[in-house]
Amino acid sequence: MSVGIGTVVKVGIAQMDVVTTPNTIRTSGLGSCVGVVLYDERKKIAGLIHVMLPDSTLGKVVPGNVAKFADTGIEAMIELLLKQGVQKFSLKAKIAGGAQMFKFSSDQSSMRIGPRNVEAVKQALRKSGIRITAEDTGGSSGRTIEFDPETSKLMVRTVNQGVSEI
Repeated sequence: MSVGIGTVVKVGIAQMDVVTTPNTIRTSGLGSCVGVVLYDERKKIAGLIHVMLPDSTLGKVVPGNVAKFADTGIEAMIELLLKQGVQKFSLKAKIAGGAQMFKFSSDQSSMRIGPRNVEAVKQALRKSGIRITAEDTGGSSGRTIEFDPETSKLMVRTVNQGVSEI
């Protein structure tokens, strides 16, 4: 790989990964799911997790995949970044997704996965003392996000709404 030309590391649903500059990290298919980027501006390193569900304790079985849930996934991502030499106090977060993809006739909170995912992510970040510097959440459209640890910018491509940077 030549200097200055990075690779795009792709993160699937209920997965997580870490990149350093010049690489970028991307996930697509964020409907009710939430993409959480934890990054260190000075070290130019970032982790991305594609959170599918709010809480690992809601399931009937012991969660095998920690990245699937907001509560276990964010904790695991922090641990991964600490192993890379990042100090917890230097981490910041950007989040996107959590759309309400379908209209339901009932107002059952169990159907509101998107908003519940956003709240669970925020709660997990608060608990860990990590500040959210930007977010693009809610609405009813899917998103693809890509983070560049060099610039600390998160590109958000929203279905039928174009691209923005946060």
